[in-house]
Amino acid sequence: MYEYIKGTVSAIESNYIVLEASGVGYLIYTPNPYSFQENNEYKVYLYQQVREDMISLYGFKERDERDLFLKLIEVKGLGCKTALPMLATGSITGIMDAIERENILYLKKFPKIGDKVARQIILDLKGKLVPNANTKGTYQHFEELIEVLKGLGYKINDINKILPSIDLNKTIEEQIKDALKLMLK
Repeated sequence: MYEYIKGTVSAIESNYIVLEASGVGYLIYTPNPYSFQENNEYKVYLYQQVREDMISLYGFKERDERDLFLKLIEVKGLGCKTALPMLATGSITGIMDAIERENILYLKKFPKIGDKVARQIILDLKGKLVPNANTKGTYQHFEELIEVLKGLGYKINDINKILPSIDLNKTIEEQIKDALKLMLK
């Protein structure tokens, strides 16, 4: 399996990009191809899907976006072609928040997601979606925030529920204040 490919975008289509690296053009399906610009260099995090009739690459600008994609495709009845549009039209924190709050209406707004699949997503992923502090710079304070809240006696399930609502651009002190306000609600 590939972790990432670093290369230059040579073509952009409606549902994929072509990333050229070392003279090889890789066709990579991505949630939002138009977020890339031709002739610019990118590091694209990958998932390789191998089926008996096809090998496909799915690419993401951020590792945490790929990690959420991997969690989504583990859900019964949800494949790559359904998970990709979810990431294209929804934000990572929005999707995580909807799962943690069991917001079926939010999940049903995505293409091909009905009531049954939305409930399955919640059943399979609720409580399992914590941003990984080592995967993205903007999540650097979550590990510390989680430890502070656990030190104050809060349970990890309660902490997981409020993480998507925390502003990642704030300092750790501001995040702690916001988290405590959310925990008291």
